[in-house]
Amino acid sequence: MAAREKIKAKIKKNLPVTGPQAPTIKELMRWYCLNTNTHGCRRIVVSRGRLRRLLWIGFTLTAVALIFWQCALLVFSFYTVSVSIKVHFQKLDFPAVTICNINPYKYSAVRHLLADLEQETREALKSLYGFSEIKSRKRREAESWSSDWEGTPPKFFHLVPLLVFDQEEKDKARDFITGRKRKVSGSIIHKASNVMQVHESKQVVGFQLCANDTSDCATYTFSSGVNAIQEWYKLHYMNIMAQVPLEKKINMSYSAEELLVTCFFDGVSCDARNFTLFHHPMHGNCYTFNNRDNETVLSTSMGGSEYGLQVILYINEEEYNPFLVSSTGAKVIIHRQDEYPFIEDVGTEIETAMATSIGMHLTESFKLSEPYSQCTEDGSDVPVRNIYKAAYSLQICLHSCFQTKMVEKCGCAQYSQPLPPAANYCNYQQHPDWMYCYYQLHQAFVQEELGCQSVCREACSFKEWTLTTSLAQWPSVVSEKWLLPVLTWDQSRQINKKLNKTDLAKLLIFYKDLNQRSIMENPANSIEMLLSNFGGQLGLWMSCSVVCVIEIIEVFFIDSFSIIARRQWQKAKEWWALRQAPPCPESPPSPRGQDNPALNIDDDLPTFTSALRLPPAPGAQMPGTPPPRYNTLRLERAFSTQLSDTQLPEEP
Repeated sequence: MAAREKIKAKIKKNLPVTGPQAPTIKELMRWYCLNTNTHGCRRIVVSRGRLRRLLWIGFTLTAVALIFWQCALLVFSFYTVSVSIKVHFQKLDFPAVTICNINPYKYSAVRHLLADLEQETREALKSLYGFSEIKSRKRREAESWSSDWEGTPPKFFHLVPLLVFDQEEKDKARDFITGRKRKVSGSIIHKASNVMQVHESKQVVGFQLCANDTSDCATYTFSSGVNAIQEWYKLHYMNIMAQVPLEKKINMSYSAEELLVTCFFDGVSCDARNFTLFHHPMHGNCYTFNNRDNETVLSTSMGGSEYGLQVILYINEEEYNPFLVSSTGAKVIIHRQDEYPFIEDVGTEIETAMATSIGMHLTESFKLSEPYSQCTEDGSDVPVRNIYKAAYSLQICLHSCFQTKMVEKCGCAQYSQPLPPAANYCNYQQHPDWMYCYYQLHQAFVQEELGCQSVCREACSFKEWTLTTSLAQWPSVVSEKWLLPVLTWDQSRQINKKLNKTDLAKLLIFYKDLNQRSIMENPANSIEMLLSNFGGQLGLWMSCSVVCVIEIIEVFFIDSFSIIARRQWQKAKEWWALRQAPPCPESPPSPRGQDNPALNIDDDLPTFTSALRLPPAPGAQMPGTPPPRYNTLRLERAFSTQLSDTQLPEEP
């Protein structure tokens, strides 16, 4: 390299460095404040006076804090939705309609299976209330049994004993069989209404459920003896019917020809062939109209009762089980074609001797999935196996979760639900603890201790029919004189009796209008809107743009970290050089003069700028001309004659 180039490089190296290549963070920040387009930062550096500088620092920091606050609010509100409601007028598909008789099986068909249970139930009523059931029907007048416990021992009371509790002695109860008081161990759960308590009775009725080894028991009490007797009867009823094959239970229930007397849809006649059998364990044979098994889904062309579904149902009250159900009529549920009908949860009851009109409004909802909500599209991301052959819904998830938990803990599935894979229905012969296990799980499920409510999520899209129900007396007094004989003649092949009005119920299901309401969720924000809002906040508080943001990122992150990294690297190199250098002995003091340690001697002489920046050597005295000693000056002898006023005095 030529000497000229070396001098230029040396001068450039020793000149003050500013900008992103500044040696310290302080100089970098000063350079940024003097050159940035962001308002406020320059005023911090150029303002005169400490007070003004502090004020501008406060204003700038406040503006930055407001920017962060507003931008955080924009980010948090990004995943919000806006709801839009649209109303369409179009031809609507008719929903699936499932109809069930409240009484699941004909009493004449199951009476031989329930004879012992009913005898013990009547004895319990006699022991509790002091009266026997009044036999008002011919089929019950023919029955005969002993009202005492002679003969066979009471096996159902032995399995699940009925007890009478006194409020004053909560840990003791009177046994129905012996009439003696016994000590009650374990937990006592009172199944009463949390909404209304009409009166407090001094005595409550309940039953005790124990595990097989009788080491753990739970007692369930009820405010009313009616509820206690029915719940106790239902437990044993489920246990007995669980052992009956499905084909036999279908034959014990009502056929479609018996249940459906007349049928009209959209002004056209229909019959039992338009209904699909659906067997429900607690409601027997149910029949679904317009099911997915049909080739085409039926639709209605107009609104109004004349263009919907009209059926007359044969209830047959004479075949009702007196202890299983306490009301007469039918249950109906409106649902989608691919949806499982939970008739026991959301079914609508139909009264006998009445015409029930159900007007519908269709509402279709579409929700946004994650990250906007926790809904699921098809249930594939929910950790619960769907044991129903139907589309996913929140009810299906909850019921599937409960049945899965019951199979895991009890070893069997509840009789009133579909059978999970690799499981069988609960019965006392194969699963002696299932009653106790079922009630314990049900109590935990109600109190949300099983975790089903936390893992099950709502479906993102679903259809809902808003129902409006109205009742009218049917048939009227003047029309029943001809209507009932005609219906009796029409059903003579299926029913060998004269019909009366309490055996029939009329049902009308129709669209009130063809207006379909769609509720849709849409994202309230987009990426473009979010960036625009960010730019507005930056421009409002600091007159900043995207280029300024990039400049801030470069200076405060890239350049600052590079300066810190260079310093740390330089320290590491110096530490490594000192560690690797061999120790050298101390040299004797040199008689030569002291050198300036700050001056690095090299081939090129220092420039004027670098020389000014060199600090003086510590303890060294700069060379210079010493002051003159005036007493050493002597006059020459050539000046022999002196004036008197200029003559020097003699030295002592």
